[in-house]
Amino acid sequence: MTVLVDTSVWSLALREDDPADHPAVKKLQSFLLDTQNIVLIGIILQEILQGFKHEGTFTKVTTYLDAFPLLSLNRSDFVAAAKLRRQAAAQGLTLSTPDCQIAAAAIQHDCTLLTTDKDFSNLAQLVPLQLV
Repeated sequence: MTVLVDTSVWSLALREDDPADHPAVKKLQSFLLDTQNIVLIGIILQEILQGFKHEGTFTKVTTYLDAFPLLSLNRSDFVAAAKLRRQAAAQGLTLSTPDCQIAAAAIQHDCTLLTTDKDFSNLAQLVPLQLV
């Protein structure tokens, strides 16, 4: 199984206080121990890194995240993201552009999404988005 880990989970896992008791962090830790194929996409990488105020932490986390493959998104992924947003809007669900990119990438690249964001649970009722 290939797991795309959302920013919401990475943010919890990389906090300086102890978030280890959060169910999503436990799942991430389990996947890391079981050597599941964990991947990133550009928007998730950017969202994670732009939150660090200190250069040392930024550099340390950048180096850590280098271990995870970065999926390359192409035109069809962005078209799929636009379709997802339109489909969700037609059902009254408002999604951000980054969330649509994340969901489309997970679907297009046959990844299971690990997230704490409830918008993805709502979206998964409309489209074939696999959630952990």
